[in-house]
Amino acid sequence: MMLLPTISTFFILLSASLVAFGWRFIIKGKPKKHKKTMIAAAISALLFFIIYVSRTAFVGNTSFGGPESIEIYYTIFLIFHIFLATTGAIFGVITITLALKRKITIHRKIGPVTSVIWFCSAITGVMVYLLLYVIYDGGETTSMLKAILGG
Repeated sequence: MMLLPTISTFFILLSASLVAFGWRFIIKGKPKKHKKTMIAAAISALLFFIIYVSRTAFVGNTSFGGPESIEIYYTIFLIFHIFLATTGAIFGVITITLALKRKITIHRKIGPVTSVIWFCSAITGVMVYLLLYVIYDGGETTSMLKAILGG
């Protein structure tokens, strides 16, 4: 079941690309384009999150299927990615909230930090996808609901 991970990875890449364009628009003095692009980036990230959570709940997560000798490195990398993604999402919500509340001074200060974290999260997310589905065959997939409820 590689379709949902592929779609969710597409949305995270789209989100990061839109953030890059949005950053460029604000540097070029185009705040309306910046706002529209950043909102589109947030919607793309939200679509990723909805697909990811739905897949995790109903289908499950795929375990690492590569060589056992590198599994620990993959796990450390995955934890790093999860930390970046969580931090990026929290910073993203805060950054967007500040902009919508017109607290532009602090928005300008943390926006670039948020963007860099988001770029790193997207890059490591693509690497996780490649390691799970492209470079190696995925391992077992177990539904979270099945794991909790049995079956």
